[in-house]
Amino acid sequence: MALVPTQRPSGPASLTQAGTHPSGVCPECGSNRVTALAMTLTDGTPVQFSSCHECEHRLWSHEGEALEFTDVIARATKHKVS
Repeated sequence: MALVPTQRPSGPASLTQAGTHPSGVCPECGSNRVTALAMTLTDGTPVQFSSCHECEHRLWSHEGEALEFTDVIARATKHKVS
């Protein structure tokens, strides 16, 4: 029988870590229960996304500047080629 190696530590996995927002806390409620992820939008824009687990505030930023949600959606929309 082949053994499957452990790929991650045992126990619950979570992206939630205290202080993962660039400022260390949620800009809305001050909580440090924030998940932050780096991602690239469809148009190639690199962004930092953060989400607060206390108040559910979400923030996308590019080069240190907050992006409006409508701008994020426009950059993430895939355009059909005719």
